[in-house]
Amino acid sequence: MDQVTDLASKNAAVIFTKSSCCMCYSIKTLFYELGASPAIHELDREANGREMEWALRGLGCNPIVPAVFIGGKWVGSAKDVLSLHLDGSLKQMLMEAKAIWF
Repeated sequence: MDQVTDLASKNAAVIFTKSSCCMCYSIKTLFYELGASPAIHELDREANGREMEWALRGLGCNPIVPAVFIGGKWVGSAKDVLSLHLDGSLKQMLMEAKAIWF
């Protein structure tokens, strides 16, 4: 769990994904379209991806991917991020975390 929280706190926006996950792709694309460059950690391509999956589960991430962190804090999965985007608060969160500047 320490590695996940450490990785999540190193960048303004962090997304834990799997390369074959279509919702992960959608969330990454949304962040790029908003002007953010999140740190992406693809669990199926990381040497210790299995351990990170268990750590994410321990943090309450369900489903495990995509797991989105902004400003070092867990935001949620795809449905949570999309809800935040639709009500306009996702962009504000990214600006407050200095993941975007406009």
